[in-house]
Amino acid sequence: MMTSVDTDLIRVLADPLRLEIVTLLAQETLCTTHLVEETGARQTNLSNHLKVLREAGVVETEPCGRFTYYRLRPDVMESLAGRFTDLARTARATADANLKRSCP
Repeated sequence: MMTSVDTDLIRVLADPLRLEIVTLLAQETLCTTHLVEETGARQTNLSNHLKVLREAGVVETEPCGRFTYYRLRPDVMESLAGRFTDLARTARATADANLKRSCP
């Protein structure tokens, strides 16, 4: 069963720019300047999306001089992936057993 935390995280990741940010951060730790270059998004827009990702616990920050670097938290992504794996396993078992509720 999906929890409210799972659904909140799915909503956070449903935004195309946030998903692009997460994809980039899966490959390397980047600062806002790098993310602006990679995504073409405006710095203020990008900062707002990074704030949402940070508050959701998807990314963590590392100050480095006047820059802030962002790193993806793999444990959060693994947890969400595990939930989807569980759903897929349940759906497969249901389909294989041809389980369906009869109509009244």
